[in-house]
Amino acid sequence: MPYTPVNSYDGDLKIWSGESVSHYFDPHLSIGQIIFQEMRRHPQLVGQISATENTVLTRQELHANSMKVATYMRFLGLLQSDVVGLIGRNTTHMPAVAYACLFNGIAFHSLNITYDQSTIEKLFNITKPRLIFCDGDEFEKVRAATASLDVKIITMRNHPADSISIDEVLATPIEENFQPARLEQGNDQTLAILCSSGTTGTPKAVTITNSRQILAANHQLTTADIQYSHNTLDWITGLLTTVTSGVFSTTRIIADNAFDPAFALRVIEEYKVTWTIQSPSSMVMIASSPEFENSDLSALRCFQFGGSRVAMEVQQSIRSRLSSDCLQFIYGFTELGALASVNCHFDEKPNSVGRLVSGLKLKIVSEDGQSLGRGVMGEVCISNNQYWAGYYGNQLETRNLRDSQRWYQSGDLGYMDQNGFLYIVDRKKDMLKYMGTMYYPHDIEFVISEMPDVADVCVFGVWDQINGDEAAAAVVKKPGSDLSAEDVVEYVSMRTDSKFKQLNAGAIIVEDLERSANGKTNRMANKAHYLQVKGRS
Repeated sequence: MPYTPVNSYDGDLKIWSGESVSHYFDPHLSIGQIIFQEMRRHPQLVGQISATENTVLTRQELHANSMKVATYMRFLGLLQSDVVGLIGRNTTHMPAVAYACLFNGIAFHSLNITYDQSTIEKLFNITKPRLIFCDGDEFEKVRAATASLDVKIITMRNHPADSISIDEVLATPIEENFQPARLEQGNDQTLAILCSSGTTGTPKAVTITNSRQILAANHQLTTADIQYSHNTLDWITGLLTTVTSGVFSTTRIIADNAFDPAFALRVIEEYKVTWTIQSPSSMVMIASSPEFENSDLSALRCFQFGGSRVAMEVQQSIRSRLSSDCLQFIYGFTELGALASVNCHFDEKPNSVGRLVSGLKLKIVSEDGQSLGRGVMGEVCISNNQYWAGYYGNQLETRNLRDSQRWYQSGDLGYMDQNGFLYIVDRKKDMLKYMGTMYYPHDIEFVISEMPDVADVCVFGVWDQINGDEAAAAVVKKPGSDLSAEDVVEYVSMRTDSKFKQLNAGAIIVEDLERSANGKTNRMANKAHYLQVKGRS
């Protein structure tokens, strides 16, 4: 049965609350300690399959590899105050590196492989890792970016001649009577460091607390489940998949290639995947793939997606191929380190991100900081009442995001309906004004996404000295369509009589939307591309 959150509402304080947290494991154990003991409980189960490198590891073998890497780190004298850098694909031994860090109580700082040398340099200069695991594909870039640091670099695949190979690390004998470390700061200690989406500049280094909250909404996973996510460890969903597979003893399917919808469909069918989490862009590609209609997705019992919206037509298309009602729109943000809500009621509440998971509280806040009641839009604020170390080395931005009462100010605008279901409307910073009238890009994106030939869309404001923010759109058409920019502008014109919600600055057709490294649509980058195409500054 899917996890169905139950929420309560305090009408006086105007605060919604999830259920109390149930402790399935000793609450004093760290995530690393739980994974260590669970791996020992199920040694013969298949723990991991690489669909690209054609490797199969039992949990015993994965456990042994993790201890070897952890022993290697101990041999180098790494302390819990140190940081390990990761920048690689989902290769066979990357999960073992992550588990090794968890066993040692050492936070890893994971970066996306697409980051340029300058961004890598800026980010690793913040956390100053002593050890970095990367793919040989990025070795020279990483070495140049970290030239000023005292760091040892180990490659995970395609090993350059002058690099240390992961195979050399795995030759390390396991420390006698190896045991996972007790966390010096308890479960307030940082588990991992990921990166913010970076849509407004250099990404920030986001600390993730060693909290049991990361397991919320996935306690239904068992040893019978097959998990698959193409997301790497620099995504919160990649971290979530790595942790839940270790904790709940599932079989995890990994792959080190770039996301390909036909490949993803083949993985789900061939390995009878029961649980997957996908980005909106991946869903669009899957639903538009020629292989989609003939793929067998019947084994899936949980199909989660989140990060941004997906056109209802795409949701319905994917849902029509599932044998059970298991398409779940989820909401969360990296800084929270976990899911915030999940929608298990597609028919009753389409496009809602659902109800709060256990352990969280939520309020909707006005511009002047007042809590708002049901049905009123404002900024979504969430509290897990737990310690958070904030943005690594950036206390100013930390204070801007989380107040003294431990409320995260998400920057998302939304509202709660009468039944306690959350709806996300837009990003607060994306608000536009046309001749003094406020509107949001999503208002127009929703209209455009209804067009049968539209696969994806991003709307943004183009500044006009007289009118203010004139809406423009970058549109991805479906394969084989002859949709034109003029068709899009005309369709929007026919669907609304509000002058400010017209595409007053026009539209362009693009092969794909500009995205941040984590796959989210980058509104600023799409606007910059539009201005370049139109020859405007």
